[in-house]
Amino acid sequence: MSVALTRRPGLARLRAASAPLHLVCLTVVLLVVLAALLAPWLAPHDPNEVDLGSALAAPSADHLLGVDAAGRDTLSRLLLGARTSLLGPLGVVAFSTVTGIAVGATAAWRGGWLDSVLSRSTELVFAFPGMLLAILIVSVYGEGLLAPVVALAVAYLPYVSRLTRSLVLAERTRPYVAAYQVQGHSALQICLRHVVPNIAPVVLAQSTVNFGYALMDLAGLSFLGLGVPALTPDWGRMVFDGQTAIQHGYPLSAILPCALIVLTVVAFNVVGERWADQVAGRDR
Repeated sequence: MSVALTRRPGLARLRAASAPLHLVCLTVVLLVVLAALLAPWLAPHDPNEVDLGSALAAPSADHLLGVDAAGRDTLSRLLLGARTSLLGPLGVVAFSTVTGIAVGATAAWRGGWLDSVLSRSTELVFAFPGMLLAILIVSVYGEGLLAPVVALAVAYLPYVSRLTRSLVLAERTRPYVAAYQVQGHSALQICLRHVVPNIAPVVLAQSTVNFGYALMDLAGLSFLGLGVPALTPDWGRMVFDGQTAIQHGYPLSAILPCALIVLTVVAFNVVGERWADQVAGRDR
């Protein structure tokens, strides 16, 4: 009893200290999402407007964050790039979450040989590096957003599937499932109407964390020239294009998108972890 009493103040201080960080990260997430939604109205210039006469110009009243090596406004490209940088991870998370829930719930509910086949299949995908799969698919189908999104969604599917399977196995032992079975409800009705909604908060918390990792992976592919086309505003592509500016002593056009990638990934991870703690009851 004395050990538990001595630990509680420390845990309370730790939770109190993490609360401001969570609020800051949540604010960052909301600001980035709003910037992406309102980008066409917030951008002061056309993001693809080239003005070689002002290439690598320093920040000014007309170009608040300066101009890149191709004479394009950095602020406008950051704002429009937020759309592409968030849309790709959203597609990855949406596809992997929906498919992962379906695969994991089916494996846990049906059991037997179907559980073995689905579990071994997801483990096989899990063993294959997601970035390598994305590079392979992009090299076959060419640059664009669809190919890497599909490849990374397949790579992220096992994370959601394994989590869902373990949660559904635990839910199946609860009394309410047996009560619905006695009342004559089908397995599909019980699973879709009751089991899946009960496990959804935990799965969505994991998907929030996955969103940050997917954003980082897609930015890495764009940096390698395997993501969106060259003229499409994208944070990863901006870092790649900013290499020329760095060589000429103007690193702002590369540092800013890089900082936004890091800040957004950290913010989504912190928010996702905090949500997972709240769902699991570890934040009480």
